[in-house]
Amino acid sequence: MNISVTKAAKEWGVSRTTIYQKISNGELSRHSDKKIDPSEMLRVFGEPILKKRTERSVNSVQSTPLDSQSVQYNTDIEHQLALEKLKNEHLSQQVSDQKKLIENYQEQIAQLNKTLDKANASIQDFAQVRLLEFKKSEQSYEPPLEQEKEKTDDSTVATVEKKKRWWAF
Repeated sequence: MNISVTKAAKEWGVSRTTIYQKISNGELSRHSDKKIDPSEMLRVFGEPILKKRTERSVNSVQSTPLDSQSVQYNTDIEHQLALEKLKNEHLSQQVSDQKKLIENYQEQIAQLNKTLDKANASIQDFAQVRLLEFKKSEQSYEPPLEQEKEKTDDSTVATVEKKKRWWAF
């Protein structure tokens, strides 16, 4: 069921001039009987104002009709809002990924600290064992008597002289 330009203007809350401009620009089509298919109006202007008005309240009257510029502005705002929501979701995902990465690094640091503590404990154990061995060997070591010292010194001198003779040309 096709409707007249006047009825379409009233139902959608736009001026007849706006409808005629849309027709002349090719954005809106009408039949040979000069009537407009309501689906065409839906495509160009969205839901009719009268339908919205009836849903809100039967007796209320809207004081300012919407024109195509305000509809376009609202559409642009909705697109910007949707884009910002996508950006927000993307940033939230990045924050979540970074938090997981930080947790992973903290776990690695904890594991490295445990390994370092074990290595330090092993080094301390090794140092204590070596110190005990050194103390035992120091206690069991008896300095040579004077005669033995002289013998050791004589044998060292003899060894040095042999080496000198071997190298002497």
